[in-house]
Amino acid sequence: MSLSNLIEMKIERSAVDVDIACVGFGPAMGGFLTTLSRKLLNEDGSPAIESQVMPGMPLQVICYERADDIGFGVSGVVTRARGIRATFPALDPMQIPMASPVSCEKLVYLLDPVGASRRSRALRFADALLRRVAKLDHHAFELPYTPGFLHKKDGLVLSIGQFNQWVGAELMSNGAVQIWPGMPVRSALIEEGKVSGIRLADQGVDAEGNPNAGFTPGMDIHAALTVVADGPVGAVSRDLDKKLGMPTGNEVREWALGMKFVIELRPDVELEPGTVIHTFGFPEPEIFGFLYVHPGGVASVGIFVPSWFDCPVRTSYRYLQHYIQHPYLWRYLEGGKLRSWGAKSLQESGKRGEPFLAGDGYARIGECSGSTNVLTGSGVDEAWTTGVQLAETVLDLLQSNKPFTRQNLMQYEARRRDSWVEKEARVAEKSRDGFHSGVVTGLIGMSVAAFSGGRLSLGKKPLRPCEHLVSLTDFYRGKLSFDEIRALEKECAAQSAPLHDALMNRCGWPEIVPDGSLLVSHQDVLLMGGKVQAPAGYANHVIFRDTEVCGRCGTKLCVEMCSAQAITRSLEGAPNFDREKCVFCGACAWNCPEEVDGQPNLQFVAGAGGLHSAEN
Repeated sequence: MSLSNLIEMKIERSAVDVDIACVGFGPAMGGFLTTLSRKLLNEDGSPAIESQVMPGMPLQVICYERADDIGFGVSGVVTRARGIRATFPALDPMQIPMASPVSCEKLVYLLDPVGASRRSRALRFADALLRRVAKLDHHAFELPYTPGFLHKKDGLVLSIGQFNQWVGAELMSNGAVQIWPGMPVRSALIEEGKVSGIRLADQGVDAEGNPNAGFTPGMDIHAALTVVADGPVGAVSRDLDKKLGMPTGNEVREWALGMKFVIELRPDVELEPGTVIHTFGFPEPEIFGFLYVHPGGVASVGIFVPSWFDCPVRTSYRYLQHYIQHPYLWRYLEGGKLRSWGAKSLQESGKRGEPFLAGDGYARIGECSGSTNVLTGSGVDEAWTTGVQLAETVLDLLQSNKPFTRQNLMQYEARRRDSWVEKEARVAEKSRDGFHSGVVTGLIGMSVAAFSGGRLSLGKKPLRPCEHLVSLTDFYRGKLSFDEIRALEKECAAQSAPLHDALMNRCGWPEIVPDGSLLVSHQDVLLMGGKVQAPAGYANHVIFRDTEVCGRCGTKLCVEMCSAQAITRSLEGAPNFDREKCVFCGACAWNCPEEVDGQPNLQFVAGAGGLHSAEN
């Protein structure tokens, strides 16, 4: 038995009983708590539903959020907002900072203006043809229409940080539920297949998790129902998947890393609030991008780097800098000022990655429940709606005094199966499989899936990211020789520097010229626009289980993919991890190509801190 297990056995933990314990505060939990809270109190403030753990008191509902504030969500989004508007029929977007109705929507194919992008023969032929026969505006081709599956008709442009704050303020004003930020949840309490609550992370420990000065064991929160909404790489969700399994045939194999800037535009830029621009084709054909315009001359601009982009040195920040400088976008963004920056993982397995939605004592909602629609590029409204569906089920069970058993909670699954969320998820389920055979095949596959209602698709079930990575030599074939790559590897290893910048420079990508306002270094963005903080007294949340395995790893993809350079190369053994820079995007969790005992060698566990920006 390990020393950590021995220490764990001797720890005495305090415990608290609540009626419902919730993990993670985002759109899904916002939908759940908003719907639930409206039925918990009578008009005179007396309990409409009485607590089982505190008789005579209202139902005790507590939500624990890892981040230090409920408004630190990382995403600027466009959403059709069907579920959100159903919850708030009289919603005025002006009530929510940075919110606007969608006013204009475009789909734009970006050609390569610098000649460094890796493009297949088919794409090079298409580019040449477009340049000859079409009138191109700033190296871009605006498609004559936006496909229906992508269109966000009657939707909203939102800042998730601001939206979460608005929803949280609405919730806390009536006092029916409690939301505790800065309280990371370590794991679920599972006894004989039943979830009986959650365990909070220990405080007052060193980086390895050993008790230190001020040690406070994480409290056990016992609850009749545990609601899990902790996102694409949440510790509790992964704990449930590991211990309770997944439905036969389901597995999370696809992710994307989203990275964005919030930019204050020049005063002379005439982009109407609610303008939505979807892009594809640049900086690499596999990378999708967006520009959303908020009120007040502010825009969210970002990219999605998918797990099926086979580059073994994916660098989102460098690609984001090239993306904003594409001539089609730069005419609006040049001279702008960086206000915020952020990154997060997105679970892109969708329906195929759906876990058990409910079991004895627990239910899952939002992105961790596979609700993200990978065809429409939409997740916020779907997540919100799953929260509403669970809340309606929970209220039915409470009002009929029925326990939270798997059988009773199947009403939630039934609601979901009968909704538009399920219908559209089935259409999207295999829509992106074609991308594993190439970008053109992937784009055609999306159209085929959309127009056939999901009955037809291209491609096959995807491999895990580590199973389809190509070597540097193969990826840069025709651009860099084996000897050139090895020389750059040695040079970067000696300097403990990421390899991607050296490779991109050598392949013809122009150097990024800092302007001190918008184009800034990867490290400066953490100070200017990321505002990363990591409270003392918590264990590191990125753990390298076997340093010898790390030493043998040839890709070091955790280093190259890290959104904030929080993981850096070491001379030998495991990479270095600096949690003062980590933004909790979780990219390292799904990019580790090495395994120990059937599990990734890199473990991403519960932790505190991260981005401190409510504009994302």
